Amino acid sequence: MKGIELSEAFYREFGEPMIRDCFPELLGLIAVGVAGSGSECFGYDDELSQDHDFDIGFCIFIPDENVIDSRGAFALERAYSKLPRSFRGFERSLLAPVGGSRRGVIRMSDFFKSKTGDPEGELSPTDWLMLPEQSLAEAVNGKVFFDGLGKFTEIREKLSYMPEDIRRKKLAGELLVMGQSGQYNYGRCIARGETAAAQLAMCDFARSALHAAFLLNKQYMPYYKWSFRALRELPLLSKLHEPLEYLISSANREGKSERKIRIAEQICADIISEARGQGLSDYSGAEAEGHAYSVNGGISSPDIRNLHILCAV
Repeated sequence: MKGIELSEAFYREFGEPMIRDCFPELLGLIAVGVAGSGSECFGYDDELSQDHDFDIGFCIFIPDENVIDSRGAFALERAYSKLPRSFRGFERSLLAPVGGSRRGVIRMSDFFKSKTGDPEGELSPTDWLMLPEQSLAEAVNGKVFFDGLGKFTEIREKLSYMPEDIRRKKLAGELLVMGQSGQYNYGRCIARGETAAAQLAMCDFARSALHAAFLLNKQYMPYYKWSFRALRELPLLSKLHEPLEYLISSANREGKSERKIRIAEQICADIISEARGQGLSDYSGAEAEGHAYSVNGGISSPDIRNLHILCAV
């Protein structure tokens, strides 16, 4: 059973009755679920994940102090801490006495501020461009078991994905890097015998192609250690995981480099085809750089369109 399933079962068996019986007046004010940091919030946890920061508990998200004051929050946290210490063979983590716990009673505003910089998830275009997508992914991942107030779910829906102009700006930058690193610089580095620089170029290409795939799926790219696993589960372009893995894990000696160039060109072709299919580019060539400027040119906001094309890379 996955961590999030364990947490929900623990909540249904012990947490829900505790809140209903001891804090009925709070039912219309709180949300309960699991979200944020941790592989279990993405459904990526396994036995290895249980050696650190693994908890079968759940989060009780509460509004600001003008609705539930510190005394009420303390009473709720105290009741949470008295729930069974073990469940189905797993031990719960102790709550941090000075805050910072991933489970337990958490202010909604604190949660969203830690992930987005704003307690209400109100983001400017600059915020959208600069925020790490892994942090945005953590703001909307996991599962909400109960939301009596509806506010927690409302903010998550607002953050569910970036505005279209931001997606275009990010995609334009990644396409430009793909063209420069994979279609141009890699081969030149090989020709000069600079195999280390060539591998750096290919790593840049792979990272940008990986991000482009997520952008074309309208999904946030998670933390790098989960990016390839998440890529395999995407509805579009999931087939890229094998060629991308080959590009960054193979050598650059004679015979290999020619194959890597062909693979990079095919990856570009696949990503460009999808971008054109979504109406994001009307450039007809095979050069990713040309498509980068076409995607950028389709941005509706002049302020965002006129920013440096690599500002979000």
